[in-house]
Amino acid sequence: MTEQNAQVSVRILDKEYQVACPANERTNLLDSAEILNTKMREIRDSGRIVGLDRIAVMAALNMANDLIHANARDLELEGGVSDRLKLISDRVDHVLGGSQQLDL
Repeated sequence: MTEQNAQVSVRILDKEYQVACPANERTNLLDSAEILNTKMREIRDSGRIVGLDRIAVMAALNMANDLIHANARDLELEGGVSDRLKLISDRVDHVLGGSQQLDL
């Protein structure tokens, strides 16, 4: 089954863009465009960077950096969960290993 595409209009820095995406991704696209628009406005309003292309590159770099940090946090949390699960599993094995099987 092929997914139906939707034509979505997004506004970034007062410029309208038409983007095609799978219909079930429309909300995510709109949310992503809003995040990008906010980030680009922050950069533009700081006055330190001029030019749409430079603003877009800085926004992309900032967002990529945020993603790297989020992925690192996820890996750290995942490692902590794995360690705790191993500890729990070892405790369960220890408790069950100490009990004797009953013959009926």
